Amino acid sequence: MAVVQNIGGAGAGGAGAEFVPCWSCKGPVDSRALFCHTCGAVQAPGSTDHFARLGMERSFDLDDERLEKQYLGFQRVLHPDRFAGKPAKERAIAESQAVALNEAYETLNDPLKRATYLLRLKGVLSEAAADKTINDPALLMEAMEKREALAEAESADAIEELMVGAAAGAIQLLSDISLAFAADNLVAANRAVLRLKYLRKFLEEARLRRAALES
Repeated sequence: MAVVQNIGGAGAGGAGAEFVPCWSCKGPVDSRALFCHTCGAVQAPGSTDHFARLGMERSFDLDDERLEKQYLGFQRVLHPDRFAGKPAKERAIAESQAVALNEAYETLNDPLKRATYLLRLKGVLSEAAADKTINDPALLMEAMEKREALAEAESADAIEELMVGAAAGAIQLLSDISLAFAADNLVAANRAVLRLKYLRKFLEEARLRRAALES
């Protein structure tokens, strides 16, 4: 049975809980809960962050297995079949909860998206979150050199060698990002996140070029 937290009912509240009126019975309900503690009606998503929505600690280092269990548990609770006989308004609210749940999972399940989102929660709008001009000459030079090497590669094997190096760099960056967040060094975390974005983009370009050479 999946472990699911904050779905409503007894014990859903706690220290720091914020209560709002239930749309159905007007009774008090924890703003983080999926269901009203009094009447059991599903509640609107609210402004809970992705980590809290899935019952996860706000951290870059997450237990992937637990994240998956939490997500699947909430999915079952919000399955459309459970609301087939409910009023249209409640079905719409359940659907909005499912959309918010999917967005939270897609963000936290991807290390790059998770790191970018965590930076935003900490007040840092990373260049990795949007297509903005990068003010990092060393990173720009590295990206240019990799693209030049890719353009000059004349065989699938040569491209594969470039991809292996980029993949190893991406793995190392995940460790760097983890250490930076652990030390609350947001400057280092932001820079590593940006490098990871560039390496991912390079790997995708390399895959496309290799496919073109092989076809």
